[in-house]
Amino acid sequence: MEGYRFMKIFSCLVFGILFHASLVSAQQADYNAIVSRYVQKYKEVAVREMMVYRIPASITLAQGILESNAGRSALAVEANNHFGIKCHKEWTGKTYFQDDETKKECFRKYDSPLESFRDHSWFLTQRERYKGLFDLDVTDYKGWANGLKSAGYATNPVYAQLLIKTIETFNLYNYDKAGTACIFSDSLHDLNNPGTQAWLRKFEVVTKGPGNRNIYENNRLQMIIASEDDNLYLLSRDFKISVSKLLKYNDLSNPNELKPGQIVYLELKRRKGAVENHKVKNGESLYTISQLYGIKLKFIYKRNNLREGVEPLKGTVLRLR
Repeated sequence: MEGYRFMKIFSCLVFGILFHASLVSAQQADYNAIVSRYVQKYKEVAVREMMVYRIPASITLAQGILESNAGRSALAVEANNHFGIKCHKEWTGKTYFQDDETKKECFRKYDSPLESFRDHSWFLTQRERYKGLFDLDVTDYKGWANGLKSAGYATNPVYAQLLIKTIETFNLYNYDKAGTACIFSDSLHDLNNPGTQAWLRKFEVVTKGPGNRNIYENNRLQMIIASEDDNLYLLSRDFKISVSKLLKYNDLSNPNELKPGQIVYLELKRRKGAVENHKVKNGESLYTISQLYGIKLKFIYKRNNLREGVEPLKGTVLRLR
């Protein structure tokens, strides 16, 4: 009788353990599916922010996943705040109050999740304590994770480890690579046809310029797209930038070289791109690549030991940093 009772208790314990393990496994599978949907929804936004602000897309996605519980937290659902950013004294926008470290703390409220992603980038770039992170390689997600923790982004003592685990579990580091960063380049090699510039719709219009022109931001530079009637003399007059400067900013030698659909930078391009590499696609030239990433053409030649005038073959991997 005692043996029967023992076996019954033992069986119940085994069943309980197996049931719990099965429940945990199912919950983990559900969570993985939820995170995967979150990544699919916001991956292009994260890559866009990386191209503009040099914050690794993997870090942006991982922070969004952790801070918003993959978009399911009350703060994310009711305030579109995916990064747990509090009001701080400079915030003049909408607010949302909830308990955190103290009662009824003030958090920023946004009109859309995209606004939250952009404010996250702005938040990191504008604070002195995060300045050192931008000296890191854009693919160094571990350095970024540890740096964010050291700079005080979160109070959780294992915040860096959680970020790294999230990135590695869901392979988010893949979004930091140049190949993924070019998801916007639908038809970038054909700069003569504005209709092929679908990639521009994935960049945020930062402001409006003269003639109601859209001004975009790329590699922390302002740019426009030349319309059919544009020329450098007209742009010079409208934006009050000399023709000689526009030529210099855009690696042009002749004012008549401007074509419809061409990227035109309104400030001097940079020495480095926001990503490490670019794999040359069919029909691309070093010039279109330099315009795509906002890099001075001479530095692409120099960084890749190419003679001026030499064009790389399709499949060549160019160093951009």
